[in-house]
Amino acid sequence: MRDGGRVSAAIEVLTEIEARHFPVKMALKRWGEAARYAGSKDRAFVSGLVLDGLRRKRSLGWMMGDASARGVVLGVLAFTWAWAPERIAEAAAEEHGFGALTDAERERLASPIALDNAAAPVVGDYPDWLEERLIRALGDDQAVEMRALSERAPVDLRVNTLKTDAERAAKALAPIHAAPAGILPNAFRIPAPAAADRTPSVEAVPAFSKGWFEVQDLGSQIAAAVAGEVKGKQVLDFCAGGGGKTLALAAAMGNTGQIFAHDSDARRLADTIRRGQRAGVRNLQIRSPIEATPLKGLEGKIDVVFVDAPCTGAGTWRRHPDAKWRLSPDQLAKRQIEQDSVLEDAATFVKAGGRMIYVTCSLLTDENEDRVAGFLERHPEFAVKPIALPGVEQHVSPEGYLRLTPYRAGTDGFFAAVLERSTYTP
Repeated sequence: MRDGGRVSAAIEVLTEIEARHFPVKMALKRWGEAARYAGSKDRAFVSGLVLDGLRRKRSLGWMMGDASARGVVLGVLAFTWAWAPERIAEAAAEEHGFGALTDAERERLASPIALDNAAAPVVGDYPDWLEERLIRALGDDQAVEMRALSERAPVDLRVNTLKTDAERAAKALAPIHAAPAGILPNAFRIPAPAAADRTPSVEAVPAFSKGWFEVQDLGSQIAAAVAGEVKGKQVLDFCAGGGGKTLALAAAMGNTGQIFAHDSDARRLADTIRRGQRAGVRNLQIRSPIEATPLKGLEGKIDVVFVDAPCTGAGTWRRHPDAKWRLSPDQLAKRQIEQDSVLEDAATFVKAGGRMIYVTCSLLTDENEDRVAGFLERHPEFAVKPIALPGVEQHVSPEGYLRLTPYRAGTDGFFAAVLERSTYTP
């Protein structure tokens, strides 16, 4: 495909997302199924253009004076990908292009409307209704944080110490230009790709199939490490999902003790089984909700209960930019109810002297500090244990909570709290 056809495809996909409220993955899949002629580079180009448009669609629409899919895509080409107006005009006029540029478009490409007088949600690229919540969560750093949350994200990897070590993994990862990510010794990072490029295939590295490493954001790795010493312990991953943090906890345990993986959706646990086998985990028990009482007998007996709670994912908008435009106040309220329920259920398994780790990949105080505060009011037998993980001291709040953000930590947005139980009453 030539540039004009690729850009036209991106406009088509964005238009479908706007009109039908499809998730971006579904919209790209539908386009790909209809465009069998498109090669891997074409698909990477279209996907990158669509995702970059979603990351900054309000500010780009403002700068172009046109918030349509076409206006946003032209804004990406000019102001994010740094295409010259002449190149854009040439692509527009191609046989399968997106139609000749209008005089207004030519003017805006040459002289975009400044963001100086735009409202904060336009500059920061988020829905208006989130304004007060983001100010509360991010304070004076709101503007820079939201700009960071509109950038492309790197690909982070966790070295699986059940199979190898950081030195050997570094040699295996050299061909895809992965380097130490910092903070944690077993974290590596592939920088975010340039415009229209795709990240090198991690799965193509032979060591990946051997289970030497897993794709996992550094923030997620840090959140798992907040669990503290887990070797020889009884550990329950209460919302295990696909198993990313389950495997991180299992590696930290060194195949000692016992780790139980549970999730309310049995389908997610299937991937945990497969990934656990590849990673060499031997102390894992899957507790599927298909069973009538999957966690019966564990009440009050678990040393560490890890709660990766369902949330809005507001900290992952670099990777899933369409999610911020689909989020609504009703959905946020629903997530808070689910978070309170999950905390109540998970708490029953924490033994006296044990701890519960509450984690979200959200920036919003509504899903983080507020949920912990409400839980502590209902459960005076729990208290906050300040997080003491080397290397993250600057990301720990005065209350003892971990708060990671793209701007401050260079990770996805994460929140974590450690809640220690003093007594247990059946």
